Amino acid sequence: MTEYSADIARFGLSRRQVLQAALLAGPGAMALAACARADSSSAPAASGSAGSGPKTLQIASPTNPVKWPISPGNEAIAAGLTPEKNATLRLYNYADYLDPGVIKSFEEKYADSGVKVELSTFNDTLEAFAKIRSGAVPFDIYFPSYDQIGKLVLASLVQPLQHSYIPNITNVYPEFTNPFYDQGWQYTAPYTLYTTGIGWRTDRVKEDIGARPNPYDVFWDPQYKEHLAVLDDYREAIGMTILRNGGTDVNTGDEAQLKAVQAALLEMNQKTQPRVTITGYTDLPEGRLDLSQAWSGDLINAVSYLPEGTDPSVLRYWFPKDGKGMVNNDTMVVLKGGQNPVLAHLFLNHVLDATQAMNNFKFTGYQPPQVSITPETLVADGVIPETLKDAVVLPDYFNTGYRQLELPPDTEAKYLAIWQQFKAGA
Repeated sequence: MTEYSADIARFGLSRRQVLQAALLAGPGAMALAACARADSSSAPAASGSAGSGPKTLQIASPTNPVKWPISPGNEAIAAGLTPEKNATLRLYNYADYLDPGVIKSFEEKYADSGVKVELSTFNDTLEAFAKIRSGAVPFDIYFPSYDQIGKLVLASLVQPLQHSYIPNITNVYPEFTNPFYDQGWQYTAPYTLYTTGIGWRTDRVKEDIGARPNPYDVFWDPQYKEHLAVLDDYREAIGMTILRNGGTDVNTGDEAQLKAVQAALLEMNQKTQPRVTITGYTDLPEGRLDLSQAWSGDLINAVSYLPEGTDPSVLRYWFPKDGKGMVNNDTMVVLKGGQNPVLAHLFLNHVLDATQAMNNFKFTGYQPPQVSITPETLVADGVIPETLKDAVVLPDYFNTGYRQLELPPDTEAKYLAIWQQFKAGA
């Protein structure tokens, strides 16, 4: 038994957690997991015509871009179709991650079709995949992160896009029409962008965290004991610790590096006893935390949760000035089991409209990849205070930043074992 296998047994990882990678891989989960183990991140990209079907789970990366095949019988819908009449368009997304006003304006835009939009929410991707695969609810649109695309395609849960319905793609960064995780944007349209950094309140934290030689060290600083938090996301906490330790591969499976991460997280527990949460966007502005590992969108969103009369300039966000931090994005896909593919395509186009994208940004705090958005315009338009300019995701970050990729199942198990031990407080 390896060290990590022993940890799985010792710290009681649930069956739900241990099988996460395999379950998400789609039908015949364990068989697909075996295929993925046989595959490698350096394998040639998946490719093929509509006559070829996906066989194994490729690990897409900037150095190994993937063009996913299109299976027979799952071709894109025809161009020029009319919207479905008197339909209910079903969306599946995280809670508070879509502006109700964007939904309402879509219903108004296509009122002649009698469309109604129904939004359902999930807590995590494991729950989402299980429900989508069950087919109990015929969801039309799902909002996954880019590292889920291979699993969705391999499980035949998504349908390829008919680009003619989505002309607003021209509003977004050009790289999203040929992203490494979905060459040719065959299955995905971009939704939001975010970096992972550190947020704090200057009226409660007197130092400039970003001025530290290694800002990540703050999570091991006893002066902030019990007043700080890390994200309740194993990839984010482990990735941050890899960077803090001087690594650059936030997807590493190297035994020595992961052993060092394991030791560092246990040391963090002893020194600062951090909270583990994803509610920093409310906990920081409302004073329940002094500082937190945070997604960039959380700090922008935090402005709306400050007590009345509190100057928004007390909020700060740090991300490496050289762009060498974690940067990621979420996407939109049309599900194969949906009943309204035309309306689904039109809704993706609606979200990519510049006005609707900005309205959604103001509601969620998470930035759309609109080329018109810059830190300067956001400050000038009063969307963010000057002091949160560092929370704006810049296009260059997708060249300099570190991207979280799908992990092979054996590496995934190691990460989960480390995470469970950390959360157990051992």
